[in-house]
Amino acid sequence: MKWLITGGCGFIGSSLINRLVGDESNSIRIVDNLTVGRPESLIGRKTQTVAEEDFHSLEWSNDLIQICKQDICNADDAVKIAAGADIIVHLAANTGVPQSVENPHKDCVTNVLGTLNYLEAARHCDVKKFIFASSGAPVGEVEPPIHEEIVPHPVSPYGASKLAGEAYCSVYYNCYGVETTALRFGNVYGPGSLHKMSVVAKFLNSIVREEEVTIYGDGSQTRDFIYIDDLIDAIKASSVKSGIGGEVFQIATSREVTVNEIVDNLFEAAVAQGLKKPTLSYSSPRQGDVARNYSDTSKAKKYLNWEAKFDLKDGLRQTVSWFLKNSNIAS
Repeated sequence: MKWLITGGCGFIGSSLINRLVGDESNSIRIVDNLTVGRPESLIGRKTQTVAEEDFHSLEWSNDLIQICKQDICNADDAVKIAAGADIIVHLAANTGVPQSVENPHKDCVTNVLGTLNYLEAARHCDVKKFIFASSGAPVGEVEPPIHEEIVPHPVSPYGASKLAGEAYCSVYYNCYGVETTALRFGNVYGPGSLHKMSVVAKFLNSIVREEEVTIYGDGSQTRDFIYIDDLIDAIKASSVKSGIGGEVFQIATSREVTVNEIVDNLFEAAVAQGLKKPTLSYSSPRQGDVARNYSDTSKAKKYLNWEAKFDLKDGLRQTVSWFLKNSNIAS
């Protein structure tokens, strides 16, 4: 297939692409503003950075990963870049609750208009499938487990913008026939997440630098932590499944894990690999964070034939090992 992946140089995007390059029949094109993503995270094929003036004359390649350095908020270029694609995987976003609370306008423009631009590109370019990266944030503060039938009540601008993206995906399926699927990712962790701002990556960056690790709140808040390989399996399953247009799926592990439990496992894995046990501190809870969050993934198992397989301890050990090898701190 011809894959267009927004945010393709980021953690999830590069992990997906590094899996896709194993099939020589796949053509891969990226749109990324490169403010966070790193092209060097892509392996398996040479990359070609495409100049903006050449977007209109792009031809798909099975030999090169094409990188279009552009912001998803540029609507005109979205149509040029998407021409000829079979599938759009829309990963690019303003990510994180704290960032959205600090600047809700930027969060809205990027996550709502950016998504709309690539849905429009899919419509005008007759792209067959559109996969949208969402999260549990649209649901808000509810009694978990989260499932797809809960009425959303977001408590952060990030949750509101992701809910808007899900709504537009539903509209573009029902009004225009674009085969959209929204995947609500759990808290993703794993090798390749060095520059990610998620909780595991932030903790690990502090651990390998021998800095103090800070938990916001008392650490009893819960999340559903999913290993990157499991997440990529879910994206791939969605890409080939028919009859799921307009649907939303929880993509997580169905396991509730406290932040304190994550820290304990990370400290254990770090010490086992030769690092000094860090100092731990606690700070005030962050505005917009929910107290409990984990998912019921039975719908994904039923319709996508998918479920998470990675053990949390094993996944965290592998992530610690990768951080040690790829940071500036010697193991």
